[in-house]
Amino acid sequence: MRAVDDARIEHVIFDLLAARADGASICPSDVARALHDDERAWRALLPCVRDVAMQLARHRRLRFTRGAATLDPEAPGRGPIRLRLPARA
Repeated sequence: MRAVDDARIEHVIFDLLAARADGASICPSDVARALHDDERAWRALLPCVRDVAMQLARHRRLRFTRGAATLDPEAPGRGPIRLRLPARA
C-alpha cells in the first residue's frame, strides 16, 4: 500500500504546476518533497510519483520532457525528466 494515494499525488502535481509560469515544468522530486519532509520518505515516494505522472501522460493531461523534447512516458530513457502541462490548443 502506498503511503500517499494517487489522488493526492495528482493533486500536488497540478498544484505545483499551477503555481509556476505558463509553460514551466517541475521535477518529480518537487512533488515528492511537497508530500514528505524526510529525505528517505520522499525518495521512497519517487516511483509512485512517476507512476501517477505516467498515467496522466497516457491520458494527455501531462507531458514528460527533457529540455524542449517531449518524451514517451512509457520509455523516457535515462536522465532527468520534467513534468509539464500539455500545450494549449
